[in-house]
Order: sequence, then structure tokens, then C-alpha cells
Amino acid sequence: MNPGTLAKRGVLLAITALSLYLLAPALLEVFGAYDKLDEFNPLWWVAMVILQIGSYACMWGVQKISMRTERWGPVITSQLASNSFGRVVPGGVAAAGAMQYAMLARGGVPSAQAASGMTASSLLVFGILLALPLLALPAVLFGAPVDPGLGRAALIGGVVFVLLCAAGAAAILWDRPLLAVGRAAQSARNRILRKRAPLTGLPQRLLRERNEVRDVLGARWWEALALAAGRWVLDYLTLLAALTAVHASPRPSTVLLAFCAAQFLGTMPLTPGGLGFVEAGLTGTLALAGVPAGAAVVATLGYRLVSFWLPIPAGAVAAYLHRRLYGVDEEELSEAPAAARRE
Repeated sequence: MNPGTLAKRGVLLAITALSLYLLAPALLEVFGAYDKLDEFNPLWWVAMVILQIGSYACMWGVQKISMRTERWGPVITSQLASNSFGRVVPGGVAAAGAMQYAMLARGGVPSAQAASGMTASSLLVFGILLALPLLALPAVLFGAPVDPGLGRAALIGGVVFVLLCAAGAAAILWDRPLLAVGRAAQSARNRILRKRAPLTGLPQRLLRERNEVRDVLGARWWEALALAAGRWVLDYLTLLAALTAVHASPRPSTVLLAFCAAQFLGTMPLTPGGLGFVEAGLTGTLALAGVPAGAAVVATLGYRLVSFWLPIPAGAVAAYLHRRLYGVDEEELSEAPAAARRE
């Protein structure tokens, strides 16, 4: 491992450690409420787990459609394993993406389809998340009491969603914007990684993959859209179930705004899986939504146990199954001894 790589990893670990140190009070407050989880009726735990399984199933469906594959196995095992991996390592989003790409290729999904499908599904799912605050706007506009901070979050989410839709439409309808983005990304990559062989043909590749995704989703766009919406709606219902389990009864519209704000915080790459940011953000925004502080902490703990911690061991099982079903490719086997020597 060269000094540059070590330095980058050291900086990333330092940022993660500092972030977790600053967020420690919020984490300790949430995990300190574990003794109050006996207030949950066991049936609510069952309901929350079922809702989370449905949320993950929607994500698998979106990826399966986007990758233009008929096989569920590689999609499910790679998504679960990479999602779990991304929640335990710093810079988890990039690491999880690279891991899923490698697992999909090993599972028989063509590399181009895997790359374009992962990109398309990620953009679609994130776009739906940006759109969710718009569902609460009618309640906000017609008199539902909402904290000004949550109202601004809804407005910002709506603006970003419109901009994202405009950019997506431009990329789908016209070639020039996509070619410009490809040239800019290719130029930036070659300038940053000057010691590596220069990347060529990225704009044309993006164009080809865009055409492939557009052709497939042209017939099944409504399925992908419905599944992407279901991924977040079922996750949101999991939070509502946790709140109901602690006998809190806030307005669903204000809880939706709190949920979206917490999910945006969870996308921050400073800690694995947004750990700490989501706990602090969700307890705070739920309080703004009218949930008593104690109930907000217990509901957040219950929700995070099911939505964040439970999928980690499930991902480990999925990684084992993927390895048993699809093995290890020759390149990985040949690189393993060299990696071991570098350690």
C-alpha cells in the first residue's frame, strides 16, 4: 500500500472518529433508552421487520429492472452484502458500490448492465426521496402546524427535486448534456489520477448505457417508479410503527418531513451509514414534529435497530450465500496472495 493511499485512509478515519466523538452524546442518549424497549408490543416488532423486508424487496425490484436481468439471486445477495459492508466501513457508499459491482459481475450480470443499472436505480431511488417532502406540502399549506425548519426542508427538497428532474430529463432527451458531463468527468479523472493510464471513451459509453437503460425502462418505467416509491414509503411506515408502539400520535405529514430530513443526513459520508447523524437528526426533527422527547428517543432506537442494525448480520449471511453460489473469480484469487503479502 503506497503512502498516498495510507494518508487518504488516515484522513478518512480521523474525520470519522471526530464525527463520532461529536455525535457521541446523541448516540449515548439513543442507546441508553434500550431498557425502555419493553414498552414495545411484540407485534409491532413483527410489523416493523415485515415493512423493512418489503422496503428491501422494492429496492431489489428496482435494481433487477434497471440491470435488465431475469435473475433475482445475484441482485439480492449483492445488495444485502454491499449494504451491510457500507454500514461498517468509513466512506461506505463508495465501498459498497464497488463491492456490489464486483459481486454482480461474479454472479453473471454483464459489467455494463451492472454499472448502468446501479446508477439508474440509485438516481431513481434518491430522486423519489427528494420528492417525498412534496407530499407533506398540502398539509403545510393548508394549516397543519409545522416547525419552520421542517417547512424549509420541504421547500429545499422540492427545489432540488425539480432541478434533478430537469437534469435527468435533459440527459434522457438530448445527447449534448450527457456528453458534456462525460467529458468533464473523464478530464477530472485523468487529471487526478495522472499516474494511471488515461481514461478514454467515457462520454460515448455513458451515451450507450443511457440508451440501453432508456430502452428498457421505456416499457417498465412505471414498475421501477412504483418500486422506488415503495422503498421509501415502507421505510417511513416502519418509523410510524415505531412511534405508534411508544404511544406517540403525531401528524403523519410532519413525521414524513422529519423522516426525510433524517434520511438526507444519513447520506453524509462522514460516518458509516450516517451513524450518529441519523440518530441525532431523527430525535431532533421528531421533537420538532411534536413527539415528546422521551418517546422520540425510544422510537428512534427501535426504528434504527430494525432498519440499520438488523440488515448487517443479514448482509453477512448474504455474502456467504453469494460466495457459495457463485464462487470467487480468478482475478480475485490471484490478487489475494499479493494483498496478503502487502498486509
